Amino acid sequence: MDDKSYKEYLHQVTTFIFDVDGVLTNGMITITSSGEMIRHMNVKDGYAMKQALNHGYNVCIISGGTNEGVRTRLNHLGIKDVYLGAHQKVVQFEEYLNNNQIKAENVLYMGDDIPDVPVLKLVGVSSCPQDAVPEVKRVSKYISHKLGGEGCVRDVIEQVMKVQNKWDSDFDAQTF
Repeated sequence: MDDKSYKEYLHQVTTFIFDVDGVLTNGMITITSSGEMIRHMNVKDGYAMKQALNHGYNVCIISGGTNEGVRTRLNHLGIKDVYLGAHQKVVQFEEYLNNNQIKAENVLYMGDDIPDVPVLKLVGVSSCPQDAVPEVKRVSKYISHKLGGEGCVRDVIEQVMKVQNKWDSDFDAQTF
């Protein structure tokens, strides 16, 4: 890790990639008596992802989880690149970058657990929620003050967009 502040890297971000469980959710899963797994996502994170898309950023999801309800929610926000069942996340990461002609140094990736470490080591801005595991915190340039599922995604998107003069607190209200 170098001595530059993480904020110096935010100017080069064109792409956000997020894990789901522990980042977009708090990592808890409610299991119903029928076996359905229910996750909770933060609406403020959804708003920020939608605004990032509206301002021309790429947004991608790479998750080991396989819940199609997650894909439905994210597709509803306008996120088309949702990789579920990704247990070797570097494979989907490299595929996404190659398919979209994106350089790794232009990516902010946020993850919270061991499967995220290989990708975190490849990106321009590695980040994690406050409650990430120690191994993830060690390789992250930025550790959000927010917990997973409690606004950490909004935190990093808002910071990038503010540094790039694209965050406007007077956005038109939209369904998110």
